[in-house]
Amino acid sequence: MSTLKSFQSEIQEIHARELARQRGRARGPAATTTRNVQGLDETSITGEPPPSRAAGVEDEVDAVLALLSSHNYDRARISVAQLITGHKGEYIFRIGSRPPHIPLFAGENVDTVTTGWSGLPRTDVEVTSLRISINKVVDELGGKVSVLFETLNGPYPRATLLLRLPPLSIALVPEVRCAVVGNVDSGKSTTLGVLTRGPLDDGRGRARVALFRHKHEIETGRTSSVGMEILGFSTAGTPVLPNIPLSADADVIRRDKLGWDEISAQSAKIVSFSDLAGHERYLKTTLYGLTSGAPSCVILMVGANAGVIGMSKEHLAIALALSVPVIVCITKIDMTPPNVLAETTKQVVKILKSPGCRKTPVFVNSMEVAIESSQTFAEHKLCPIFRISNVTGEGLDYIRTFLNLLPSSEADTETFAVDQPLEYSVTDVWSVPYVGTVVNGILNSGSVKIGDPILFGPDSNGHFQSTVVRSMQRKRADVATAEAGQCVALALKRVRRAAVRKGMVIAHKTDTPPKATRQFEGQVLILYHNTTMQTNYQAMLHCGAVRQTVRMISMDNPEGILRTGDRATVQFEFISHPEFVKVGMKLLFREGKTKGLGVITRLL
Repeated sequence: MSTLKSFQSEIQEIHARELARQRGRARGPAATTTRNVQGLDETSITGEPPPSRAAGVEDEVDAVLALLSSHNYDRARISVAQLITGHKGEYIFRIGSRPPHIPLFAGENVDTVTTGWSGLPRTDVEVTSLRISINKVVDELGGKVSVLFETLNGPYPRATLLLRLPPLSIALVPEVRCAVVGNVDSGKSTTLGVLTRGPLDDGRGRARVALFRHKHEIETGRTSSVGMEILGFSTAGTPVLPNIPLSADADVIRRDKLGWDEISAQSAKIVSFSDLAGHERYLKTTLYGLTSGAPSCVILMVGANAGVIGMSKEHLAIALALSVPVIVCITKIDMTPPNVLAETTKQVVKILKSPGCRKTPVFVNSMEVAIESSQTFAEHKLCPIFRISNVTGEGLDYIRTFLNLLPSSEADTETFAVDQPLEYSVTDVWSVPYVGTVVNGILNSGSVKIGDPILFGPDSNGHFQSTVVRSMQRKRADVATAEAGQCVALALKRVRRAAVRKGMVIAHKTDTPPKATRQFEGQVLILYHNTTMQTNYQAMLHCGAVRQTVRMISMDNPEGILRTGDRATVQFEFISHPEFVKVGMKLLFREGKTKGLGVITRLL
């Protein structure tokens, strides 16, 4: 496992170095960029905020509180507006002392802890007065304040507020992408049905029916495709849900739903869920959803009655290999005997603490833990664990609050750069009547607008074709522009459906089109193989939105063979047609249960 960890660290270094080189900007040693992923010291694993970065923001908050205390509302209004707009339209505002993260995440009663508190202590009267004042100031700005957590009793009166401004247009609504994985029958579709529709489940699959797209899925109760669902949160922080009676039957829940454009129009933030298949038969679909969807986090569903079995470990291993933050939801706690629930919880904690994961489990048993962990879990290798019931509703408020506060995917400027040339990965293709060919995908960099001349490809010969963006939609609502990090659908002018496929890229039309690659070199680590790999070995490669069979044409291993745990520099060749890949991109390859992890180091 130490080999895997060191190899992942090297992958992250190569990826960060190549990203910086491609963007043409100077950067310090690559090791500093991997701080959030590998080699964390003990203090960072605890989840305490880094003092250097947090200090400036805390000073701004203290300045706002000082202005409010002195009733200088005009200057306070300007400072609050700068604070919210500087944080993509929303900010978590804390009044009073901040609890120490170590005992909070360990499940202790923080009011009995006397050391480690930060922030300026306040009395209960001051907390109430400042909360009313900030409410008034944000109202004047046209925003909303929602009280996430407040305690006025005890030695440390404090409150946590969410300040949020309504987005100017649907094109600017922040989005968080989450991939939902887990073994078959772990409750993935049911949980998403309850979160996105409102009514609780009846224990017989009523909630999940609304999510299924195919007849055989409804009949078997098993997801076979990548289902997409969205959950909107209003400016006031409440979920945007259809008005369905709690006692409604499955047909009513399936029929009475809000359209995506309606949800987008009412929302100040959107959480997009990719409901991935749990059955082993659909592993390639799940793997494609994880690599092409660029999720901000992976939600691993574990049935409390069954534990971490079957594909759950497989999905967790893939998420860790791709360095995507993980959240665990233990479902079905209403029907599970206490001793079985305790055994499942113990098993989950053991796996998360194992050398292969090295994550700190944090049980989300209070609103304060949900708030604090949502801001620090990705950075400090924490793994929040929610115990929920879709029948009784227990624990659902915590996960809704957690999702509401997650940083948006496009806010990750390290991954998605707006100031770079357009690069759009195609993850889905449709032919829409009276519209033509429509592609869906994610903008990896740059921006695009209606009427832009673009190139798409590579085709089977490695060439790029030109066309124009006819129209655009985001969450099924018409938009005129889109920026890096956003997931949008583009209608292409005069393009046949057969000319476009998944894995293609779209770039702006220039004199030097992107270059397609047939052969490339990569550093790989074989995670598992029951025999040996040698030259001409073939496997399915997943690299971003690219999914194609590759052949090993050479390797630097002196024996000329690779076994489980071996590291090597391998040259690959695409079997069918060239693809657009870049140096520094992470790759996964599999053939049955064989899995390899790596990074592209050279294009040949």
